[in-house]
Amino acid sequence: MPLHYVGIRVTDLRRSLAFYRRALGLRVAIRGDFRKMGRGIWVGLKDPKSGVMLELNWYPKGSEFATRFVPGESLDHIGVLLGAVGPKKLATEYDRLIRAGARPTGITPVTTHGWAAYVTDPDGNWIELFRKPTRAELRKERRPRRRHAPSSRT
Repeated sequence: MPLHYVGIRVTDLRRSLAFYRRALGLRVAIRGDFRKMGRGIWVGLKDPKSGVMLELNWYPKGSEFATRFVPGESLDHIGVLLGAVGPKKLATEYDRLIRAGARPTGITPVTTHGWAAYVTDPDGNWIELFRKPTRAELRKERRPRRRHAPSSRT
């Protein structure tokens, strides 16, 4: 069974929608408003590249689902794959997310030697940016290491 979506709780739906649309380029695919049924509002955001969905769930006071929670505590992280790009692209995307409203965590492209970085969204949910090795990096790994042959001259 393929994973269809992941749902997270948010404290300010408008703010979270703006963040995920601006920072990750997600697009609104579907919405639901179940406040009349004692629930809340949900918005399904779709990644145009991968098709993966992120559902934002907001519950007003009085909703049966508006239980106490610490934002960001129940979700470990959301993983965002940048593809086979170099460390410079990772650093660029990290900086772009910070400018888009993400908060730094201290795990940066510098601290991971250019392989990953973590930020948090406005509610404290962790987002991991990571990359695959580039073709050049893979070729470098596969290259046999040359050993210096002993000289035949005496």
